Amino acid sequence: MNAVHDDDLAALTRSYAQLLSLAVHEFRTPASVVGGYLRMLQRDAELPLADRHRKMVEEAEKSCARLVALVGELGEVSKLDDPLVKLQEEPLDLFAIVHEVASELHEAEDRGVRFEARGHASGAPLTGDAARLHRAMIALFRAVLREQASDVLIVADCRLIAEHGTRSAVVVTAPDARIDWAAAAPSMPLDEKRGGLGLAVPIARRVIARHGGRVWSPPSEKGDAGAKSAIVVSIPIRG
Repeated sequence: MNAVHDDDLAALTRSYAQLLSLAVHEFRTPASVVGGYLRMLQRDAELPLADRHRKMVEEAEKSCARLVALVGELGEVSKLDDPLVKLQEEPLDLFAIVHEVASELHEAEDRGVRFEARGHASGAPLTGDAARLHRAMIALFRAVLREQASDVLIVADCRLIAEHGTRSAVVVTAPDARIDWAAAAPSMPLDEKRGGLGLAVPIARRVIARHGGRVWSPPSEKGDAGAKSAIVVSIPIRG
């Protein structure tokens, strides 16, 4: 009975992924055409736009480009939700990726929000898609950084945890003063409704799940779900 149910669920998931992939294709074509014509209007030397019209066309072209980017993100969701789509498999170290991202990410520095990686700089070996994990960590770190007001240090703390014979790489991202609280707090479903990030956070959760891991938000200090000041990632590692 369970096997039948699992087969039905797999078929439903596959059907959903195919439908989403088709929708992506149908949206991408007209959006790309509209963007192309808007760029042609901007570059028309024979009939240049008046300044007022040029500014409107520029804004329209920016919005169209954003729509194209969102369609691309929907395409990534369809791939990650399709069990038949295989991810890249290569040796990697999750902690090395975290420290690399931390050295590159400068989100919110203009507001005095600093970001650094601590803990293990290596020692989290696994086989997976390094490029997708790199983008996933960027998305999750940006999600935390964007929620901070000003003058705060955000830390991505890399830890090794052993539970029930399984070793996991855990990355706790939170304001410096709340790192230990976030690591010990009960796990709540990840709040994916993060303005300005498109579908980057839902994609990140799917990437981590495809590597056998999970990502969550600790509750707020009052016990409410949906806290946005911290995110925890846990992925089983080799050895």
